[in-house]
Amino acid sequence: MFKRLMGAAAIAAMTALPVAAQDNPVLATVNGKEITAADVAFAVSNLGEVLERVPAERRPEMVLSLMVDMELLADAAEKAGYDSDPVIEQRLDYYRSQTLRDLYMEKVITENVTEDAVRARYDEEAGKVGPQKEVSARHILVDDEEKAKELIAQLKDGADFAKLAEENSKDPGSAARGGSLGFFGKGQMVPAFEEAAFALGNGEMTEEPVQSPFGYHIIKVDESREKAVPTFDQVGDQIRQLMIREAFVDEVARLKETAEIEMKMPTPAQ
Repeated sequence: MFKRLMGAAAIAAMTALPVAAQDNPVLATVNGKEITAADVAFAVSNLGEVLERVPAERRPEMVLSLMVDMELLADAAEKAGYDSDPVIEQRLDYYRSQTLRDLYMEKVITENVTEDAVRARYDEEAGKVGPQKEVSARHILVDDEEKAKELIAQLKDGADFAKLAEENSKDPGSAARGGSLGFFGKGQMVPAFEEAAFALGNGEMTEEPVQSPFGYHIIKVDESREKAVPTFDQVGDQIRQLMIREAFVDEVARLKETAEIEMKMPTPAQ
């Protein structure tokens, strides 16, 4: 038991940090094949979400056990002669290209998206955007203009907007909430609806029906507010991933400029 706990501790330490060449202990052997801390660390990086569902204290032992099982099966496959199957070379070529791609992404693309670069991109985008106006509105949606005008007349005479929405709106989601759509910003609604809603002040209602592809709307704004620009801590990771994707696309385009590529579309499977 003590040896197993020590082995688990060694794996945990080695998977938490990059494994140096001079500090790469052998954690197990299977028919003479060594499994090192670096091998386990690589397996951990590949398992990803699978390990997230495993308690942290069990992960090291689980990964090593999986590695041992994999080596046992691989050794059995070799002894059965499966390593001479043509599919092996095909798959190895695929995984080699995949691994080289990932390494290139890491060394050439990801490492160049530095913290300073991400912060600079954030500052640039935040400067362009500024605080954004949002409105909280409710609406009544009907099929024809005359019906909408009748409801507007009732509202002007003092009818309750929420009650009319519940009884008449063909938008079931908002009708159940008295026509409320909650807060929304520009770009979230169809243009005609958005233009009308953002032209209203708090408590104001459209004097005429607003036509959209969905029908005719009567819109009332309950409240408006300024939405602050998200902080760097809130969106930094999203910006980093966006920059990595952009750098990947740019790098592939650059490589294609000097590459010799011939393509023939595969025949669709019957």
